[in-house]
Amino acid sequence: MLAREANYDGLIGPTHNYGGLSAGNLASAKNKGLIAAPRAAALQGLEKMKLMADAGLVQGVLPPQARPNLEEIRRMGFSGSDENVLASAWQANPVLVRNMCSASSMWAANAATVSPSADCADGRLHLTPANLSTMLHRSIEHEQTGRALQAAFPDENHAVVHDALPMQSTYADEGAANHVRLSASQGAQGVELFVYGRDALSGQPITKFPARQTLQASHIIAARHGLGASRTVFAKQSAKAIDAGAFHNDVVCVGTLQCLFYHEYAFADTGQTLAHISTAAEGLFEPQFVEVSNKDVPIKDAISAYLFNSMLVQMPGDNRLTLVAPTETHDNPYTKAYCDKLVASNGPIGTVKYVDVRQSMRNGGGPACLRLRVVLSEVEQVAANQKMLLDEHLYAELTAWVKKHYRTELAPDDLGDPALMGESFTALDVLTQIMGLGGDFYPFQRD
Repeated sequence: MLAREANYDGLIGPTHNYGGLSAGNLASAKNKGLIAAPRAAALQGLEKMKLMADAGLVQGVLPPQARPNLEEIRRMGFSGSDENVLASAWQANPVLVRNMCSASSMWAANAATVSPSADCADGRLHLTPANLSTMLHRSIEHEQTGRALQAAFPDENHAVVHDALPMQSTYADEGAANHVRLSASQGAQGVELFVYGRDALSGQPITKFPARQTLQASHIIAARHGLGASRTVFAKQSAKAIDAGAFHNDVVCVGTLQCLFYHEYAFADTGQTLAHISTAAEGLFEPQFVEVSNKDVPIKDAISAYLFNSMLVQMPGDNRLTLVAPTETHDNPYTKAYCDKLVASNGPIGTVKYVDVRQSMRNGGGPACLRLRVVLSEVEQVAANQKMLLDEHLYAELTAWVKKHYRTELAPDDLGDPALMGESFTALDVLTQIMGLGGDFYPFQRD
């Protein structure tokens, strides 16, 4: 079956700020309270999307979520007009409001776990929105994420968008940031690797930082998607990586097609993980494992430079893969030297491209965090919402929209400003027209 891998990037929202809300995310904690640049952030994200589209890859766009999330604030007992709800909540608990204003849905790698139709028993594309239950500011995303995915893939004959898992710690799910698919080609049956941080029912000691993905969540998603047991692998992330700041596995591991690119400390038992992948791949393809030793790239440098939170893609016409890395990877001597060695080798990764997503990086999200991978057959691509696929026209419209509606600077204390709320809702209302999402896509449009 002919198929292509599409990247659906999260469009960075108008309330992009450095609130430092994510425990275990070292970049987020380091930059807490700094002045953010929402306009520059969104334009950087769009520039990365255009780079991929111009290279001939399928590039989709997922809209930002409405912030502040007034529905959640009202559930906490605040009432009155929108302005009164925001003002009273800010006066009572500004930390709560900062959580309700987070633009974290920009990191679409956490939006959902996606299994291509070639892997699923019913021959349809399956997507399960992540409940993101570990962090308050992210746990409020899944309902709107589901609406966005339904809008992107509206034909139920070709795609199934499930509900998120129950909002309970046993089923903590962080989406595709802890999921890798390997295959001989995008349209062929593949091996799906689910990486978990903890077994919620084992009673084992916890890590210093939250181990966000559970084995139980991964098991349920694999069953929901109808994945074959012999082609599915569950591997535990190493506690060493989590405590070093790898809050998601995609901070220490990335893979596509036959290639798995990972740090020496990515898995609790690397030998066992690789053996299970090789067994699952028998008869389908020969995996290519590229391990980066801690000697070549110390774990702290791998995490601070986000070497593995890069996009690993096959550019049209290229036999070898391209690593799309953040400029921070270029700026770090360890990771730059390793990338130079990759390119000079005859291994599966032959090119490294550096992109500027510094506004996202300061909150702990690299190029890979900003995108959700969705493998689409030719029929599925035709059935997808074409207005959510980036072309020259949509890029121009979105760029002009950002320049018109986004602030150039934003501090965490600005989030209590009713004017910012009004600006954000006005911008998103216009966006629904640009992307053909309808007049009731956001909660504020339905009031």
